[in-house]
Amino acid sequence: MLSFVRKNNVLSAQPLPAYHLPSPPLPVKTSFQFNPDLQKALYGRHLLLNELPFPKDLIDEHEAHGFVRIEQAIADRPLTCKRCSNHSSYLFYSYHCAKCGQICYYCRQCLKLGIVKSCSTLVEWTGPPPAIWHPVNKSFCEWKGKLSEAQAKAASALLESVKKQENFLVWAVCGSGKTELLFPAIDYMLTNNKTLAIASPRTDVVLELAPRMRQAFPDVPISVLYGGSQERNHPVPFVISTTHQLLRYKDYFDLIIIDEVDAFPFNHDPMLPFAASKALKSFAPLVYLTATPSRQLKEKFLSKSLNGMKIPVRFHGYPLPVPEMKWIGNWRKQIKKGRLNPIFLNWLNKSIGMKHPVFIFVPSVEILKMLEPLIKQAVTVNVGGVHANDPDRHQKVMDFREGRLRILVTTTILERGVTISYADAAVFGADDDIFDEQALVQISGRVGRDIKHPTGSVVFFHYGVTLEMTRAVKHILNMNREGHK
Repeated sequence: MLSFVRKNNVLSAQPLPAYHLPSPPLPVKTSFQFNPDLQKALYGRHLLLNELPFPKDLIDEHEAHGFVRIEQAIADRPLTCKRCSNHSSYLFYSYHCAKCGQICYYCRQCLKLGIVKSCSTLVEWTGPPPAIWHPVNKSFCEWKGKLSEAQAKAASALLESVKKQENFLVWAVCGSGKTELLFPAIDYMLTNNKTLAIASPRTDVVLELAPRMRQAFPDVPISVLYGGSQERNHPVPFVISTTHQLLRYKDYFDLIIIDEVDAFPFNHDPMLPFAASKALKSFAPLVYLTATPSRQLKEKFLSKSLNGMKIPVRFHGYPLPVPEMKWIGNWRKQIKKGRLNPIFLNWLNKSIGMKHPVFIFVPSVEILKMLEPLIKQAVTVNVGGVHANDPDRHQKVMDFREGRLRILVTTTILERGVTISYADAAVFGADDDIFDEQALVQISGRVGRDIKHPTGSVVFFHYGVTLEMTRAVKHILNMNREGHK
């Protein structure tokens, strides 16, 4: 530092003596106490700032002390969504943002979970973890049933794999009791103070699983998450959710079980496997459940690069119902003219006469809207129709389950995860491209699931037999043959 001295009317710069240099300000000692409510809300989560019910200055204060990490939600060069990892340029859209006054990009891939844009920020907890819960040294499972021999063998192998933190595939026919064989592994995780999730691509599967898990583990805090759910419990040791909801987690779970891993959209959308991997802690295992594994999973299992167990027999020991194929002519033209084929109508009346609930699967909402009123005119029992965007969908499924509806016309949203005792099933228009082998096998699996009624009727009504129909029947026959052995 210099001082200026006047001598003979001339200014000259001279250095100040060292003792004249100003001392740096002393650090201000502050006592910071992190907010436990913020800790609980953020731990293991990856949330948008506007999803948090806390003032911005509180979050900024926690960031300054190293308890919170805040990052820009959309990275530039290349454009990347930090929530869902999308980096495909065609899945971003730009617009003039009223919030920041700039041109913003937003991610279309994870838009269903709330808009993520260039001026958005994502928040996560980086401080110490909270106490999620305090388990006692006892089993939490209160299920009183007994596993079959095949279930017990798979349950034991799964438990050992989970203990070793190794991925595992449960390849089991529809109605084999996949849910029950999970109980030992779930109980092990809970008694060891671990966190786990069961996630499915389908909301209906989540709604089917939740009451069964709460009945089996009544003393365990469980959070059930899907689009439109009102539950906000966090943190809890056990989460049941759609796979989309996993995008809101980061490094939280010690185990994730993906139920119906082959179901759309999980098997077509790379965002959802990413969501599962992001939600898992390092080295935590994934368990896959399915009756119809993808070719990739089959290859890994058969080459022994993925641990697993195949269960070709249902828990009650009876074989899978083998579908019949019945030709009904040009069914599209018929229903457009307001007619039902007598072959289809005779089968339907036979099921009604036996007082069986009846699933009728159709290839599209358009077909559903034409077929449902025709069936209502032709029968004397209550008929309903459901599809993915039906606001009364869950209530109609409940009405069908409880007998207030006897016939349920549905798209493929109910092809899996729904158990109705004594049910029969028809695929109306089984030759449509949407009905691939996996879908047809899953639909057939809706029938004969109850030990009191292990049989039932499955019919593929068609205008021409397809390769996928043939493969589905062959798949079921092969499983029955293996189960018989």
